[in-house]
Amino acid sequence: MLQAVANAFRLPDLRKKIVFTLVILVIYRFAAHVPIPGVDREALRFVFQQNQLLGLLDMFSGGAMSNFSVMAMGVYPYITAQIVLQLLAPIVPALNQLNKEGEAGREKMNQYTMLLTIPLAALHGFGQTTLLAQAAGGGVAVIANFGFRPGMVLPTIATLLTLTAGTMLAIWLGQLIDEDGIGNGISLIIFGGIISGIPQRLAQMWITSPLLIIVFAAITAVTVVGIVLVHEGQRRVPVHYAKRVRGNRIYGGQSTHIPLQVNSAGMIPLIFAVSIIMLPGVVASYFVGSDIAFLSGIAGVVATMFDSEGVLYWLFYFLLVVGFTYFYTDIIFQQQDLPETLRRQGGFVPGIRPGARTADYLHGIVRRITMVGALFLGLIAIMPFLVQLFVGTGEMLLTSTGLLIVVGVVLDTMKQLEAQLLMRHYEGFIRRMR
Repeated sequence: MLQAVANAFRLPDLRKKIVFTLVILVIYRFAAHVPIPGVDREALRFVFQQNQLLGLLDMFSGGAMSNFSVMAMGVYPYITAQIVLQLLAPIVPALNQLNKEGEAGREKMNQYTMLLTIPLAALHGFGQTTLLAQAAGGGVAVIANFGFRPGMVLPTIATLLTLTAGTMLAIWLGQLIDEDGIGNGISLIIFGGIISGIPQRLAQMWITSPLLIIVFAAITAVTVVGIVLVHEGQRRVPVHYAKRVRGNRIYGGQSTHIPLQVNSAGMIPLIFAVSIIMLPGVVASYFVGSDIAFLSGIAGVVATMFDSEGVLYWLFYFLLVVGFTYFYTDIIFQQQDLPETLRRQGGFVPGIRPGARTADYLHGIVRRITMVGALFLGLIAIMPFLVQLFVGTGEMLLTSTGLLIVVGVVLDTMKQLEAQLLMRHYEGFIRRMR
């Protein structure tokens, strides 16, 4: 990997792409420290210590939400829009047709995603700021003058417009990386925010106990190896293409394979699961102090059940991740429509009839290998709980979800870099042959 990076810096055009990517990430990090006016830092810090969902959103904002900056929502609304359209595609025939129209269809879907991102960003901004505007530690609100009450309307609209504009700016920076840099821009922005918190965590561990750094470095290394193995794991299904004669030429006749990923759902199941499991606790927290004894009692029971310190919480979390992995993998498999693609191209799986039999065969393989990916994602999700059982603290150098993102982004970026190097080596070889 290091050799590939060194080789890339020797080529002027690749060096320019890498430097451009780093400059964009630095610009984003500067913007992530421009705060929204009227934020109380101490109250904000208290709220983040009490709410794990905000910690997840902070990860997707690249660390900007913990500062409640103009980039507080980061690219999270854009990711939400992508997921919503993916889930709607099997239901809405027009969206399903766009997925089959190649590059033109993808461009149209990107336009729909951007249009959906704007209202989602405003909605997310209102929900998050409303949550933060409530009294935190010591009865102090994180942000004052927010709400649609007399005298607060204009400051509220200004805050929502600022947050929405920050999201669109973050997406634009990510698209600049896609066009002129190296790697996936949106993923790299999240990646940069995650690793930016490592020095602070190291300092905290050093103050607590220097031995913790060694312990968690070993845990992180083992986890990274597991993530790489699962991320790169695939089942290769052999495929043959029938020979076709057109005029005096013969087409087809070759053999290849379909690479079915062990974890084709990525980290989306983790996002679904944590959003759902946090919801009952957040809703219950509003009714714990109710004057109605019955309502307050039920809210207290629900808050206890979904407390992140309890075993029941982590068991629900594990089961939700496993379930959503199967659910999302099925959606992705249906959208790809591999049996129909094989039929149109004259391909077939040896010993399996084309059509419904091929679909059942491939779906059965996907279900079996998804079990490995689902169980692995479930273990990644409850990693803080497992670490706390053996080490005594759930704090890690990187959160398990963050580590999954970091490893995936690094692997994808290195693949793109190696592909660029291979292409330039091949072009240089052709020129020398001429």
